[in-house]
Amino acid sequence: MELRHVRAGVILGSLVALAVVGCATSKPAAMGSGDPVADRQRLMKNNGANWAEIQNKVKAGNAEGVAVNAEALALHAQRITLLFPEGSLTDKSKAKPEIWQKWPEFQAAAKNLENRAGTLRDQAVAKDAAAVTATVATFGRDACGTCHTPFRVPPPQQQPAAPRS
Repeated sequence: MELRHVRAGVILGSLVALAVVGCATSKPAAMGSGDPVADRQRLMKNNGANWAEIQNKVKAGNAEGVAVNAEALALHAQRITLLFPEGSLTDKSKAKPEIWQKWPEFQAAAKNLENRAGTLRDQAVAKDAAAVTATVATFGRDACGTCHTPFRVPPPQQQPAAPRS
């Protein structure tokens, strides 16, 4: 009976060793669908949903609840530049060519979003409702806008409805 346990232990140990070696020598698995435009659009929609929740929580007086959404924005910001490989400008994309022409500025804008979202998260965790409200008031312009304004094609403007006669 003991020999069987020893043999099982050796086999299990060998499998663990193989797994460790395999993990240490293999390339990290790619995340996402393989379509950078679809992946970044999905990430940005998630950012938009988190931003909407942040605004709703602040309006409802739940500044502390903003922390989880701000953390998601900060984490997503770390991935932004990875989702804009050169050559991923397609007709489905709202990206401007300036992203690749001004890559350091684009990287700085993504880092700015990460930093500002981290600050917002920290303010929410500290239960500083006044600071959260003040940060949210300028976040769209000072965090999102530093990337959207220079690097994203603006959405089409909706025309006002024609007056009825």
